[in-house]
Amino acid sequence: MSKVVYATRKSALALAQCRAFVARLVAANDPLEVEELTVTTSGDRIQDRPLSEVGGKGLFVKEIEEALLEGRAHLAVHSIKDVPGSALPAGLVITCIPERESPFDALVSPKHLTLAGLPEGAKVGTSSLRRYVELLRARPDLRIVPLRGNVDTRLRKLDEGEYDAIVLAHAGLRRLGLEARATEVLTAEASLPAVGQGALGIECREDDTATRELLVKLHHDTTARTVRAERGVLAELEGDCKTPIGAFAERIEASHGIELRLRAMMADADGMHRRAIDERYPYPASDDDAELVGRKAARALLALAKS
Repeated sequence: MSKVVYATRKSALALAQCRAFVARLVAANDPLEVEELTVTTSGDRIQDRPLSEVGGKGLFVKEIEEALLEGRAHLAVHSIKDVPGSALPAGLVITCIPERESPFDALVSPKHLTLAGLPEGAKVGTSSLRRYVELLRARPDLRIVPLRGNVDTRLRKLDEGEYDAIVLAHAGLRRLGLEARATEVLTAEASLPAVGQGALGIECREDDTATRELLVKLHHDTTARTVRAERGVLAELEGDCKTPIGAFAERIEASHGIELRLRAMMADADGMHRRAIDERYPYPASDDDAELVGRKAARALLALAKS
């Protein structure tokens, strides 16, 4: 290929993670000429309301997918947690899932440092219903309030005293070189991550074999398998930003072989009635099998909801 055009959102985090991936892509396929196409998505334009009120995280990918379908870009780099669990638009495919960054949430609270150290009634900012549920599970006394904007905006609001703490994706801070701002990395036990958190999904046209051949060199099988299981949970639950859902899958060594540990949670739209499972399964032989495992786990969650 003479030149590859990659599409990305304009936010500092989107640009950082996209450019880091593209640098690896060029190194793996040298020589390769690349060009950047920045796209302002609906999710970027709407900053005054929670995502759950305006259509969910899919708003961060819609216009980018249009650029792919129209042939203005060859590939797009997404945070895979922003990609809806439903089927992709016809003609598009996630071809590459590179190795995952940290999947966990991070608390940023320069004064109080940790979740346990926050004073009673502390004001904590987050844009996520899932984080709302997990934070109140640990600390029912906290005041959880909506927080939108890019990472710099959220940190500035914290520094200006609007919040006692904020919660962000640890991976985002790391990719921006801001890891030092995290005062506590929350474990999966404390705050179960979002589906696919910390992982990227590289999307392209299904019939673009040249681009797909470039991307396959950076595909990470374990990340893809575990993320596919998590996305199986999301798909079976038909989840969106109005439903608090978390899922975290890990490949683990057991005494009798390799297993997939899958933890998942869901709650009602108002954040009440959290249900959770922690199951181990034989390690899936394929990504399709991993999705079936995720769907099985989701049905177990639904059964808890009915009990």
